[in-house]
Amino acid sequence: MTMTADEAGSKKTYPREYGSDVMVDAMQAYGLKYAAMNPGATFRGLHDSIVNYGGNSPELIECPHEKIAVSLAHGYAKASGEPMAVILHNVVGLLQGTMGIYYAYVDRVPVIVFGGTGPMAYERRRPNIDWIHTANVQGNVVRDYTKWDEQPTSIHSVHEAVARGYRVAVSEPAGPVYLTLDAGLQEDRLEEDIEPLDVSRYKVPSRIGPDPAALRELAEVLVAAERPIMVTGYAGRDPEAFHQLVELAELLGIGVIDTNWRLNFPNRHPLNITESDALETADVVLFVDVKDMGKPTQELDKTTRRVTSQIPADAKILDIGFHDIELSAWLHDFAQLHATDVQVTADTVIALPQLLDLCRELEGREPQRRDAREARREELGRIHDALWEGWRKTAEENWDASPVSTPRFTSEVWEVIKDYDWVLTAGTVKNWALRIWDFDKPYRHPGRELGTATQISMSLGVALAHKGSGKLVVDLQPDGDLMFDPGALWVASYYKLPMLVIMFNNRAYYNDWEHQERMARARGTDLDLAYLGMEIDNPAPDFAAIAKAFGWYAEGPITDPDAVQDAVRRAAEYVTETGLPALVDVVCQYR
Repeated sequence: MTMTADEAGSKKTYPREYGSDVMVDAMQAYGLKYAAMNPGATFRGLHDSIVNYGGNSPELIECPHEKIAVSLAHGYAKASGEPMAVILHNVVGLLQGTMGIYYAYVDRVPVIVFGGTGPMAYERRRPNIDWIHTANVQGNVVRDYTKWDEQPTSIHSVHEAVARGYRVAVSEPAGPVYLTLDAGLQEDRLEEDIEPLDVSRYKVPSRIGPDPAALRELAEVLVAAERPIMVTGYAGRDPEAFHQLVELAELLGIGVIDTNWRLNFPNRHPLNITESDALETADVVLFVDVKDMGKPTQELDKTTRRVTSQIPADAKILDIGFHDIELSAWLHDFAQLHATDVQVTADTVIALPQLLDLCRELEGREPQRRDAREARREELGRIHDALWEGWRKTAEENWDASPVSTPRFTSEVWEVIKDYDWVLTAGTVKNWALRIWDFDKPYRHPGRELGTATQISMSLGVALAHKGSGKLVVDLQPDGDLMFDPGALWVASYYKLPMLVIMFNNRAYYNDWEHQERMARARGTDLDLAYLGMEIDNPAPDFAAIAKAFGWYAEGPITDPDAVQDAVRRAAEYVTETGLPALVDVVCQYR
C-alpha cells in the first residue's frame, strides 16, 4: 500500500551520510513534491535516500514505463504550474522515456529529469550489465530536445547542477532538463558534510519584459484597428492571462481565435470566434505567445498538403512572444516564418498587463470610436452565435445512432459533469468539448494533448495535481492512445487518483484511417481496404474489463446512446464519493 510523504514523516530520520543524501537535499531545496520513476539499479542509492533519509520526499510515484513517468510529470506541471521530478534508469530507461521528454519540449513544459548512470569508474562496474547500460555522455540522447543537460562528476557539483537545472527548466519558455547522477557518487560515503544551498540566493531569474517603445508601437496599431483579430497560444499558462485577454478583447472589440495549446479564453464568450472565417476580413491580427502562426490561420488541403493563408494580404501582423529565443537547431517546431509588422519579444506574463495599460490609455483618447467598437463587438457576437447554432444543429444529426455519435457522446458527458467543479485533462474529442461544454475558468483545461500515446499518462499527472482539491478530473480518452499504455491505469489505482475516464472508443486509429481514405480517393485505389492496419477490432479490446483488472470501477462497452449519461453519472458519483478512479467505455462512431 502506498505511503505518502506525510505518512512517511517527510522528516529526515537518518543523518546525511551518502552522496545520494546530498542529491535529496538538492531536490527538496527546490520544493520538488513528487518524483515519477520506474525502478532501476543505477539510482538505487538515490532511491534509498529519498525513502529513508528524505522521508519519501519527494514522494515516489511508481510507473510501469518510463514514458508514462515523464508524461505524468508533463501533465502535472501543466495543471499545477510547478515542475515535477522524474528519475530514469541509465541508458535504457532514458531511451524508453525519450518520447515523453520530446513532447514536454514541444509543449514548453518544465520537467526535471534525473538519470542514473555508471558507475563511471571502470573498477566499480558489475560485469556486462553496467557496461552495456552506461554511455560516455548520456545526455547526448536527449540533447536536441532538452533545454540543458549536465552530468556532475563530483558530489560538490551536485547542488549547483540541480540549482541550474531547475532554473533553466522553469525559466520561460520552459522545458525539460536532464541531469545524470553517477551511481558511484550516489553510493559513496561523504568525506565531509555538504550543506544544502541557500535557495533564496539562487532564485529563478526574472521574466523577459518587452521593449517599451516596441510595445507602445504595437498598442497604437492595435487600438487603431477597425477589425482586429487575436490568435492566442501559450499565454494561458498564466491563469491571469485568461482574464486579461478577455479585458483586452472587450476593450477594443477584438475577435479571438484560441489554439487550445493552453486554455486562453472562455469558449462561450461572444468574442470567441474560433473556427469561424472572421480572420478573412481582419485588418490587424495580433498573435499572443503563438509558436506556430500558420496552423490557426491557414486552410489546408489534406490530400495535396497545400496551404492557403486566411489573413488578408493588406492586414497588419502584430506578435508578442518568445520568437527565436526558443529556436531549436534540430527540431522544426518553430514552423513557417511569417512576415510581421511589429514583433515584440517578451514573456506575456509581463507584457500583457503592460499592453492592457497602454491600450486603456490610447482608447481613452478616442471616445468617439466607442460606438464603432460596440458595433464590432455585436458583429463578432453574431458570428459567435452562428457558430454555436451550427454546432447545435450538427449535434442533432445522428443523435440516436449506435455506435454513439461524437457530438452526442460529448453532450451526454457534459450533462453529468456540468454539475461538478470539473477539469478536462487533455483531449477534446475532435473539438466537440469546446463546442458544447462551458470552459469558464482558467483551470478547466491545461491544454490539448499532443497526439497518440500522450493522453492517458498526462491525465494521470493532471489528476495528481488536483488530488484532494474536490475537483472532478475528466479524461475523454481515445482508445488508440490507451492501447499504447494500458499499464498507466495501475498508477491511478495505486495512488488513489480521483479521475473519471470516459472512453471515446471508435475501435480504430481513425486519424490515420482518414489519411488512407484520402490516398485511396486521390489515387483511385480500393477505399474498402483503408481499414487494414488501422482498426482496433476483431477482437475489440474490453477496456472496462482491463480497468477492473487494475482495480478500477468500470462499466461498458456501451453502444446505446440513451445509456451513456446514466453510466457516466454513476461513475462520477463513485469518483467523488470514494476518491478512486472510474472508467466508462463508450463505443463511438468513427467520424
